[in-house]
Amino acid sequence: MNFHQLHIFYTVAEKGSFSAAAQALHMTQPAVTMQIQSLEDYFGTKLIHRSTKKIELSEAGEALLPYALRSMELFRETDEAVAAYTDRLQGRLLIGASLTIGEYVLPRLLGPFGKKYPDISIVMNVMNTTQIVEGIMKNQLNFGMIEAPLSHPDLIVEPGMHDELKLIVPAQHPLVLLQEVKLEDILEYPIIVREKGSGTRQVMEDAMKDKGIEPSSLNTVMELGSTGAIKSAVEAGVGITIISPYSVKHEVALGLVKVLDLKDITFSREFYEVYSKSSMLPISAVTFLNYLKKYAQDLDVIGRIGQSTS
Repeated sequence: MNFHQLHIFYTVAEKGSFSAAAQALHMTQPAVTMQIQSLEDYFGTKLIHRSTKKIELSEAGEALLPYALRSMELFRETDEAVAAYTDRLQGRLLIGASLTIGEYVLPRLLGPFGKKYPDISIVMNVMNTTQIVEGIMKNQLNFGMIEAPLSHPDLIVEPGMHDELKLIVPAQHPLVLLQEVKLEDILEYPIIVREKGSGTRQVMEDAMKDKGIEPSSLNTVMELGSTGAIKSAVEAGVGITIISPYSVKHEVALGLVKVLDLKDITFSREFYEVYSKSSMLPISAVTFLNYLKKYAQDLDVIGRIGQSTS
């Protein structure tokens, strides 16, 4: 018995067929069958009952399944523990990222990561959540980064980075002169929001409802389908907005917009890592996710220092 066989067994059980498992594992179906037979020979009992339409675990197979899962979890933990000490990594890293993460967060991290691991080739596609899930399930992506929680039986979804939406206003806006800005202060000003169905808009509206304020009370003058369009409208003085401060670092540096805190409300959310339960992440992907977590921890420490000194 070896880990590879346990991995194959778990994947067959998860996918519900030998053919689907073979596709997920990049193996031929006869090779998958042979490995399962070897595992059954080792234990001396049937683990999977086969029929023309479906598979069914035997009692022994049901007993083995949680141990196979634990072995995979231990393998992932082992990768994470060793990844920090591995400098000469090679390979191709395929990432899917949703809009804010892909356009404004990850590009700032890929450069330093690429310098540290120059032999890793990184391909990042900006996609919606549905496309990311499909890419992972078809083994076209190693993992994805999304802006809202997701429930899927074949995927692991866990928080990777924290984000907090902020009030973004033109540099010369009257709100800049206030010592404190409250939610009621922004209701009289024209505001630009993301389109319905946007994760950014959902976070904003949910937080307002928690405070007993209906989003309809906002003086909404535009609904735009991209963060870039919203930034351009704010720069032009069309209105104010509530979006991720990650997306306006350049505009803030140029003095085009200001980022303001709202005293009585926060718009917090998580960015989530998503990857397959049954397909093992390559060590390059594990290393990048650890790098991402370290970056997020550093940001959190900087944020706490800033709060304590303000």
